[in-house]
Amino acid sequence: MKRTVPLLIAMFAGIMLLASTFIPLTETWGETVTIWFDILAVGAFVLGGGNLLKIHLEKISSKRSGWAFSVVTLLAFVITLWVGLVQWGVNPPKLYPTHSWAGNYIEEGSGLFWIYDNVVYPLTATMFAMLAFYVASAAFRAFRAKNIEATLLLFTAFIVLLGRTYAGVFLTDWVPGFMAMITGMTPEHFNTMQLDELTGWIMNAPNKAGNRAITIGIALGVVSYSLKILMGVDRSYLGQD
Repeated sequence: MKRTVPLLIAMFAGIMLLASTFIPLTETWGETVTIWFDILAVGAFVLGGGNLLKIHLEKISSKRSGWAFSVVTLLAFVITLWVGLVQWGVNPPKLYPTHSWAGNYIEEGSGLFWIYDNVVYPLTATMFAMLAFYVASAAFRAFRAKNIEATLLLFTAFIVLLGRTYAGVFLTDWVPGFMAMITGMTPEHFNTMQLDELTGWIMNAPNKAGNRAITIGIALGVVSYSLKILMGVDRSYLGQD
């Protein structure tokens, strides 16, 4: 029963969502299943928060390595949870001016908006700014011209990186005029020879085509994996026991 009942529930929910997408008479079924998901997500959030508190409190009590980071994590979690629960800084809606709980908790001026705008956003920008140096160093080690494919990848990456900077514009700004003077054609015919324009073409043509191919492959993989779950072939989501 521990495995059969969850398997039947997953199959039933998946079939209902598929039917609501392709059969007009069953469109409301999908909305019902979405409500079920929201109810289950609430329980998952509670379990996740409890697990977070358990793990970090154990780490703090035993003074394991990095326990100070656990203190910061718990403080951030508790403060953010309190700001969200008490609706700190939320303006009540016009229909219910005396009920601040009915307001939009992520509107500009609310506590959660302030936390995102002044804490989460700067930290995210800092993290990605630091990752840029690691990506550059990893690319330098990975892009070795060992074969034709690696050489093409290295050459394309060099063009894109240089074309995204002012140096690429400065170094190739003279090319359209020079080619127009030699060939007698207008400079507009040679705009793609500038690194910034060539970078735009690479990102909009070959890169976009590759992204679409990858997206199609991912979609096919999602469909095949979903069918395996619906038919009960893959039961990994039920756990090892």
